[in-house]
Amino acid sequence: MFGLDSRELRLLKSLRTPQNIQDFLDTLPINFEKGGETCMSPRRVLQTRTAHCMEGAMLAALALRFAGHKPLVLDLKVTGDDDDHVVALFQRHGHWGAISKTNHGTLRYRDPVYRNIRELTMSYFHEYTEPKGKKVLRSYSRPVDLSRFDARGWMTDEEDVWYVPEYIDDVRHYDILIRSEHAILRPADPMERKIGSMLEWKNGRRVGHPKKS
Repeated sequence: MFGLDSRELRLLKSLRTPQNIQDFLDTLPINFEKGGETCMSPRRVLQTRTAHCMEGAMLAALALRFAGHKPLVLDLKVTGDDDDHVVALFQRHGHWGAISKTNHGTLRYRDPVYRNIRELTMSYFHEYTEPKGKKVLRSYSRPVDLSRFDARGWMTDEEDVWYVPEYIDDVRHYDILIRSEHAILRPADPMERKIGSMLEWKNGRRVGHPKKS
């Protein structure tokens, strides 16, 4: 199915819920792209056992597809030099949630309690800051259904699938602030910046989780 082999299918089908998918993503070390920028397909993520946010979102979207959801992703676009963030979307009882791959203590999984995409996006606004505390989230995309790339082999491509983020970057985005609101934003305070600077992975080791007793 979809060009996936039996081992890949078995793993993906075992991730029956969004929570299961998020738990699996959390076990993958962050892809720090030490050998150069990558945009690996889900197959390559499963082979290398590493992912950054875009790669994690695509893998999560594929797993959601096997769990009966559409393979949807959402782009959260920022201002300045910070990086955009991409999450996989799912719905439960008409409400939206998100699966996220990140190395920080924020910008993580969202339970399906949000009535629309803007409401979900705004749940990330307060914590999406750069190191000096500036809040940088400025817009969000319409949901993108990755099945539009099925014919190009996005799920199993052995080469980088740059056409996916390039398309996502170009789709319609919706501003979350009016111009007059930019100047009144309060920067994150020192405690918030400290929490935002927490890392989950460092040098291939998971350092951000307490050890089990």
